[in-house]
Amino acid sequence: MMTTATCYQPTGNLPTPFANTPTEPLLLRALKGETLERPPIWMMRQAGRYMPQYQAVRKRHSFLEICHTPEVAVEVTLQPLQQFGFDASIIFSDILIPLQAMGLELAFTDEKGPQFANPIRQVDELKRLHSFDPVTDCDFLMKSLQLMRRELEHTGIALIGFAGAPWTLASYALEGCSWKTGRFSKQWLFEQPEALHQLLATITAMVIDYCDAQIQAGAQVIQLFDTWAGNVPTAYYQAFVQTYQRQVIDALKAKHPTVPVILFVKHSRGLLPTMASLNADAFSIDELTTLTDARSLFAKDTVLQGNLDSTALFMSDKAKLKALTEATITQGGRSHYVFNLGHGVLPQTPTENVALVVDTVKNWRW
Repeated sequence: MMTTATCYQPTGNLPTPFANTPTEPLLLRALKGETLERPPIWMMRQAGRYMPQYQAVRKRHSFLEICHTPEVAVEVTLQPLQQFGFDASIIFSDILIPLQAMGLELAFTDEKGPQFANPIRQVDELKRLHSFDPVTDCDFLMKSLQLMRRELEHTGIALIGFAGAPWTLASYALEGCSWKTGRFSKQWLFEQPEALHQLLATITAMVIDYCDAQIQAGAQVIQLFDTWAGNVPTAYYQAFVQTYQRQVIDALKAKHPTVPVILFVKHSRGLLPTMASLNADAFSIDELTTLTDARSLFAKDTVLQGNLDSTALFMSDKAKLKALTEATITQGGRSHYVFNLGHGVLPQTPTENVALVVDTVKNWRW
């Protein structure tokens, strides 16, 4: 049985709307570089498998059913806001949804994760990828964003849309699953560079349109996830990864100059100096680099996001977890900083530890 999202009702964990509530979310103020009393906090994968409420929904719906059913996607998106009081909401979806819309047959299982039944393996198979209109072919996502904006009106909570960056999506299309050895991606990198550029160009044009549609549907921030970019050999990184990151970011900034774009690259330790040349509004730093070190590599007015280690949320010593959270805030600084994890919330993460981290950040005052 399908569930429906109810009208937003303020709880103790969410800001109560009243006349003097600031209309601009704290996240947007931080992304502008404002000096704040405390940083905003949200977490990648903040809605999902670690939450009992989500598990209850999953008993009624598959993962893709949730993504494709706006009322259910909104229900799940709201769950961490209602329980923990995050300052931002990231719409419940998946970076592989647009590849599905382009003609790849997507399935999810709890054991194997995402799998494509018909990955691209030969150059002549590129013709199987077709263009699509995000507004009509991904209307479920656009409706989810529209519903969430209504739910969050006057709460001071920002709404984040997202997409996979071109290299990561191309890797999924070639591998057919999450990166393991990168065999097929690297074969194309070494042996079929022109065909790989063709694939990346096709995906880049799609990502730009996909993010543009999300912004028009209500997303106030866009985050690009380049999960597998850190696996690209240095000699190939500029041409095959950063060129296409830059095209997406520059196109979105040209179309929507007031909508911030955040770039996340997993395992970015050696890539940060190169990333610093991009026009993103913020860079999400994983746990392999300290925020202090990252600050030294970016311009002073660059916004950084991160980077508490996701595994720290399994700590049994609450005092140490609180101290580690406070140390992360201190490294982040009073301005140009958004608190987040180095990557997403992991399954089986204790919810009380998520609450402790959120409360620690929200109670922080410089």
